[in-house]
Amino acid sequence: MEPTSPPQENSGPMRLDLKAVDTALQKRTIEFPAGVTPGGSINTITVVPAEQHSISQPIIVESPDQETPHYASLDAAANALHSGSRPSAKSSLEVPDASAGPFYGAKSPALKQFDESRAATRIHSASSTPPRSVAGIGSKIGKPDYSEAKIVLALVGLPARGKSYLSNKLMRYLTWLEYKVKVFNVGQLRRKKALEREQKQGVKEDHNANYFDHNNANAMKARESFAEESLESLISWLKAGGNVGIHDATNSNRARRAKIAARVSREPNLKLVFLESLCEDPVVIAANVALKASAGDPDYKGMSHEEAVKDFTKRIRQYESVYETVEPFEWEGMPEEMDPNVTPQALEEKRVKLIDEAAKNPGPNSPKLPLVTKQMARNVSYLKVINVGKQLDIIRINGYLQSRIAYYLMNLHLKPRSIFMSRHGESQYNVDGRIGGDAPLSRRGEAYAQALPSLILDNIGDKPLKVWTSTLQRTIQTARHLPYPKLTWKSLDELDAGVCDGMTYEEIEEHYPEDFANRDEDKFNYRYRGGESYRDVVVRLEPVIMELERQENVLVIGHQAIVRCLYAYFHNISQEDLPYINIPLHTVIKLTPKAYGCDEERYKVPIEAVSTHRPKPKTETDARGDPTSIDKKRSTSARNYYGDDQPA
Repeated sequence: MEPTSPPQENSGPMRLDLKAVDTALQKRTIEFPAGVTPGGSINTITVVPAEQHSISQPIIVESPDQETPHYASLDAAANALHSGSRPSAKSSLEVPDASAGPFYGAKSPALKQFDESRAATRIHSASSTPPRSVAGIGSKIGKPDYSEAKIVLALVGLPARGKSYLSNKLMRYLTWLEYKVKVFNVGQLRRKKALEREQKQGVKEDHNANYFDHNNANAMKARESFAEESLESLISWLKAGGNVGIHDATNSNRARRAKIAARVSREPNLKLVFLESLCEDPVVIAANVALKASAGDPDYKGMSHEEAVKDFTKRIRQYESVYETVEPFEWEGMPEEMDPNVTPQALEEKRVKLIDEAAKNPGPNSPKLPLVTKQMARNVSYLKVINVGKQLDIIRINGYLQSRIAYYLMNLHLKPRSIFMSRHGESQYNVDGRIGGDAPLSRRGEAYAQALPSLILDNIGDKPLKVWTSTLQRTIQTARHLPYPKLTWKSLDELDAGVCDGMTYEEIEEHYPEDFANRDEDKFNYRYRGGESYRDVVVRLEPVIMELERQENVLVIGHQAIVRCLYAYFHNISQEDLPYINIPLHTVIKLTPKAYGCDEERYKVPIEAVSTHRPKPKTETDARGDPTSIDKKRSTSARNYYGDDQPA
């Protein structure tokens, strides 16, 4: 037997990348409670030679600033978490040698020991509002507490200016971010009331252009009543737990807006934001008029397309004659407030009289007088969207939520476009039934990558297209034959499965049965041990959503969880259903954004691939509840003309 060579002597500590110790550590992070360390990844460690032929090595862990130490073993991390103590900036720990096998792997003794040390403090079914770091190891995370966010978002604008488009886009975006949002559309309420009367009395009301004439006193009274009823319903909904109530109406004169401001000011916890949509682009206006006339609006039932266009154009002219744009002077307060001799009662009587006069004679030439007091206007902000995104004026915007709304509006546009989404080609891990990892494409996955360019070219033609991929090799390999500019996003990486990365579901169920069951119980909120939940993925995809709204034609080559989240955003699918959306391999999904949603087409490439879809426990249905619709395309672009409570 040949003699064993002694280890080489070292003149000092050597640097060792953790990947050389255990490749699974490449994506691992250990995070600690406040006061111990801010957390983070152990990127490098210093290895100090021990006795010759020793199977263990003492390891000194050094933080870059010598202030916030990291840990080189899960044992030490468990001790620190358990005691809450803060170790010195340099600690000596005993860990197995790298040659002894993976130390931090999913089945390692160290992780089992860490689990046992945390068993007494880990609660799976409840959690406080999470920070965006790991709030618990292998547990559910709580929904952010938005209970204090209460906004009345009142739209302003002429017909065919994109108000409903803006309201639906905002509702979809804010709902995706987990705010409770609801649109209260005055037109829907008007049509619903008319339909109810028709069903009871057998007489159909004629809501043609004459109904919207400012000189039609009876119609004006009814329309004001609908607007007030809609606002009251909105306020009640906010007080019952909602976050953003959108008042979708023209609100086209100062008198109407003053009434809204006065009513909202009586609710101490509500903020009011007016969102005005101004559009002078004749192409956009003509397209909106044509859509209104051909999309099945009950107002034009029985009319030809030409008659509907003519009548709707006349309705717009009726509004234009009395339209008053939002201006700063409206919120400066009444001059009478400065007079100490004017009593509050006299001030209110004066204000009501001015509103009545303004309501009788609205229009661009009416006297420009404030119709609300400073107290009523203190929580009023407003935004002006000009030509659907070409310009955005922001006035008196306050707070995080209002800022998010403004930022989102900055990124919208109406240019025709298509968003293509596809999972990567079948990977070797897909074939093996393993999750996560960074596996290359299988033979069939490579065939899909080669077939993809012709499919995309057939659909996009000579239009420009950008291709986005994750940083993982299976998406990059899928995109490599596409002759378009490519952009790699770290945010598009697959949901991090933590310590379960590289395991099969059977292995997860065997080694972590409690976690397996808890994830099936609430898949959206469950966070893998050391990894992510679907909620975490939604948070990190927000910049991607913003950029998608800015872009024209884009092909996203992503992963199952990523495409599910993006798909759910565009189709406004609930959190409960999101993790179960069926996104098959070797299929391209084409979404075409429209005024009220998205049209969808699916293109299946005839190359076989495994199915990685796991339906909801105890059901074989997909997110729409129909077992036959799993692979069917969806369309959410149809307009709802009667609201959620449409009469039977």
